Amino acid sequence: MKMSGGVEWALHCCVVLTTSSRPVPAARLAELHDVSGSYLAKQLQALARAGLIHSVQGKSGGYALTRAPQTISVLDVVHAVDGPGPAFVCTEIRQRGPLATPPADCTGACPIARAMWAAETAWRDALAGISIADLARDVDVDSGPEALATVRAWLTGDPTG
Repeated sequence: MKMSGGVEWALHCCVVLTTSSRPVPAARLAELHDVSGSYLAKQLQALARAGLIHSVQGKSGGYALTRAPQTISVLDVVHAVDGPGPAFVCTEIRQRGPLATPPADCTGACPIARAMWAAETAWRDALAGISIADLARDVDVDSGPEALATVRAWLTGDPTG
């Protein structure tokens, strides 16, 4: 299953937002990830439209998660950025060409469609079972507990984190 690059950026932002107790400006997130502010803004807007983050206006404004990170799944982020539509759409190829199967004989899905739908279901189930909190925990496991603390300190400009 192919996802847009925006999903990766959005997931990184969600993990980073778990570190801060106050809203993080979009420009700060873009600088942290070395990505164009306008590109990242599109991903943040998609997350906000989906209700996963919210925007706080004003001098100390920015973005914050709307719920606890353990209640936001990777699949929620994929749906927010790429939409909830299916990755595979059967176009009934078997009903085309000189040896086409008559539509009346196509009462069920073909083996290819069944296989693709089963794979997509497994993929979606796997992503639904991973939360933003799980990703943040794994960052700590992989990079050490100081990694996200360093991110928090950098975001806030507070060297004590």
